[in-house]
Amino acid sequence: MKRLAILGSTGSIGQSTLSIVEQFPERYTVATLAAGRNVDEAYAQALRWRPKLVSMATEELASDLSQRLRKAGVTGIEVAHGTAGTVACSTHPDADFVVSAIVGVAGLEATHAAILAGKPVGLANKECMVAAGEILTRAARERNVPILPIDSEHNAVHQCMRVGTHAEVKTIWLTASGGPFRQLPLEQFAAITPEQALKHPTWVMGRRITIDSATMLNKGLEIIEACRLFDVPPSQVRVTVHPQSTVHSLVEFVDGSILAQISVTDMRLPILYALAYPERPASNLTFDLAALRHLDFEQPDFERFPCLRLAYEAAEKGGAHAIALNAADEVAVEGFLEGRIPFTGIPRTIEAVLASTPEAHPATIAEVLAADQLARQMARALVA
Repeated sequence: MKRLAILGSTGSIGQSTLSIVEQFPERYTVATLAAGRNVDEAYAQALRWRPKLVSMATEELASDLSQRLRKAGVTGIEVAHGTAGTVACSTHPDADFVVSAIVGVAGLEATHAAILAGKPVGLANKECMVAAGEILTRAARERNVPILPIDSEHNAVHQCMRVGTHAEVKTIWLTASGGPFRQLPLEQFAAITPEQALKHPTWVMGRRITIDSATMLNKGLEIIEACRLFDVPPSQVRVTVHPQSTVHSLVEFVDGSILAQISVTDMRLPILYALAYPERPASNLTFDLAALRHLDFEQPDFERFPCLRLAYEAAEKGGAHAIALNAADEVAVEGFLEGRIPFTGIPRTIEAVLASTPEAHPATIAEVLAADQLARQMARALVA
């Protein structure tokens, strides 16, 4: 029985993870939940799963949850809040495996603490690996702790790489749907609305990642994440636009062989893979081979998607530039969704922040968070 700490339990990955627990009660149970701000969903999850600890974003929300649990006569569930509460969830002695699915860098300290505590991590949070991947992977190697990717693309790469050695890998190919604007004339990009950008053609995701898919910045973050997870330089990570989204990623080996991972577009599959690794339990997540009748692959247009170019540049420099890329994008996307900057203002904001970011390689999580805050301040000033 594997006991899970789920960071970001009320989000889409968290809820999909709980559906896996529901489907495999003989394999998994819930130890702790970090639930953020959704107190209604946190209360429902606490009643259903009876974890040892639930953490909320703020003291006020934690107090609200505690009162609801007392009124319901529920005992034995500790309620915490803030970063300290999330860290307590990830390092709880009853947790055997940590699912890191908090959006942004908010879950970084808890993810790092879990690795330091020797707990395997299923990583669904690409921002943690982008901002502090050098620190996280070094700590994981020193403690022989696996970091298993849940992002569909990196999970696919992980599966493909099981058949060869690291030295045999020539190129990692990350597939991208191309988002909703793959064929939109470039001169119309400045008029794109948030409503249009939030209509992803394939995946149902959160608001920020959906916008990131439309700018292809999400693929840029994944390039950096792939470099850290699989210990390869940016030159060995390529992007191919694959609108059908049935091939989740490919690995090309030095002998010319290319392996592709194909499955349904359902996040429960990579979650189950990470939870069960190295096993493959039977599931009902089947794939219709008829969907392979037509597959397109094309080169990404860097003029149409300048965020992809900026990501490669940040990947080459690493350190503070990778941190700034993620932080500036988060602020710019928020500004776009609030109507304060146009769609084309997202890459312009990121490029300006990167141009003002000094080369540095933070050695601690505190230094990473300080660099993150500095980049956010610059981005906010630009958006304002």
